[in-house]
Amino acid sequence: MHEHQVRCLLMGGQACVFYGAAEFSRDTDLAILASEANAEKLLQALAALQASVVAVPSFDLQYLHHGHAIHFRCQHPDAQGMRVDVMSRMRGVDDFPSLWERRTVIELPDGTPCDLLSLSDLVQAKKTQRDKDWPMIRRLVESHYFQNHTVPNGY
Repeated sequence: MHEHQVRCLLMGGQACVFYGAAEFSRDTDLAILASEANAEKLLQALAALQASVVAVPSFDLQYLHHGHAIHFRCQHPDAQGMRVDVMSRMRGVDDFPSLWERRTVIELPDGTPCDLLSLSDLVQAKKTQRDKDWPMIRRLVESHYFQNHTVPNGY
């Protein structure tokens, strides 16, 4: 995504790992800016991963604007079988430009920057009707506390 300059934020289980709340995740969840230009970049990145849509709906910005997730499966040998889930709007979560302003940027071991949903936005996104998300919220809050308990208001 970085190579193709896709404006996206890593979220879900993979982002939880970076915040210290380890979770086994079978996919990569991305929040993206749902614009024509960004969609073109996303499609180029997905083509490089030899990814195709694996469920309904098909890839169309109207579905992202309505809050649907679009699911892809990668066939590139370096990402064989990896699922990438893309969404733009989530219930109870601010719009993408606001999320982008609050994002957390980390550096991967190879020096590549990675944009993540901020911790507070990730917690908000995890507030779903899925039972598995609530224990993760607890782990995220606990991890944040233990990383910052010596600093008043440590964010």
